[in-house]
Amino acid sequence: MSFHVPDDVVPAGRDLRAYTDELRPQHPVVRNDRDEWVLLRHDLVRRAALDPEVFSSAASRFRQVPNGLDGAEHAAFREALDPLLSPAALARHVPEFERVAASLVAALPRGASVEAVGEIGAVFAVRAQSAWLGWPAEVEGRLLAWIGENYAASRAGELARTRHVAEAFDAIIAEILEGRVPDPSPQADVTDQLLAVTMGGEPLRHADVVSVLRNWTGGDLGSIALCAGVIVHALASDPGLQARLRQGVTDGVLDHVIDELLRRDSPFVGNRRVTTCPVDLDGVHIPAGAKVKLHWTSANRDEQVFGDPDALDPEGNAPHNLVYGVGKHVCPGRTLATIELRTLARALLAGTRDVVLDPAGAPAREVAPVGGWAAVPIVLV
Repeated sequence: MSFHVPDDVVPAGRDLRAYTDELRPQHPVVRNDRDEWVLLRHDLVRRAALDPEVFSSAASRFRQVPNGLDGAEHAAFREALDPLLSPAALARHVPEFERVAASLVAALPRGASVEAVGEIGAVFAVRAQSAWLGWPAEVEGRLLAWIGENYAASRAGELARTRHVAEAFDAIIAEILEGRVPDPSPQADVTDQLLAVTMGGEPLRHADVVSVLRNWTGGDLGSIALCAGVIVHALASDPGLQARLRQGVTDGVLDHVIDELLRRDSPFVGNRRVTTCPVDLDGVHIPAGAKVKLHWTSANRDEQVFGDPDALDPEGNAPHNLVYGVGKHVCPGRTLATIELRTLARALLAGTRDVVLDPAGAPAREVAPVGGWAAVPIVLV
């Protein structure tokens, strides 16, 4: 039993959230035009994520450190790198994130149209990540341009274009690393701390350092920008939610609300896996060596788990929320992303009296292969 998406309804250029809502009830597993077996239901996505022996994360033609690795090698890298992303390590950066967010919000115009994804989310993502990594402010323009180029290449699905964009990002990283000295001290910037990480008594290979930084920044910059768009859109379109959060809530409550907004509309659509042996999922036979996509956005909207997928229930849905994945390959940067998004939301609420959708400009949905909003015109009051 399987369902192959016909060529005339391939989701290229479509809003994947709406599209998978249509497919999931009758077709929990589909094959797309890229010959990927796409898992759409919550239980199937969770099962695959929790079974790394059968669903290998080494699904890319390129080495991706750490979460594109499997087994002992993945575990060793996570053990070495995760301390740099721990709550304790990130705590010293919170004041800088708050300064970046407050400065950005203060500089935004009042009573005029502002685009939340590009002018708020992307700018904050680049400035916050640069502050965390100890990167110079001069790189901001290049990183912002790279986000746009990366989106365009991903949408086009052209291998040569995607490779060119990846090489451009690697060139930025190479310039930043030039002349740096490893420094494991707690007061050092994170890039120098990364250079000081050792495994088995040996420093990380240069290619692996570049891969780590690519994964920490290349993916996160776009994801944080799109997540900001989802959050701002929710605040602007739900006055009751905005009023509740303006009354003051704890970090824990705000984090649950943000996670729930992202569960309802996750910009990070999925992760790839490859099967190491034949496997049956809900009556669908998937052969060994098959490309599999864990569709987090669809799983997080599964009616069998969440009821009405658009209804907000932060506390009730938290145990089932897969926004940052689950299992051994859960997103290493989930704590960093949580802190950054919380900080931006607080700054936006503290620095304004109201956030409303711009009546003169309609929000535009993002399309495959990402999700969320491509543009959210708002007005700050």
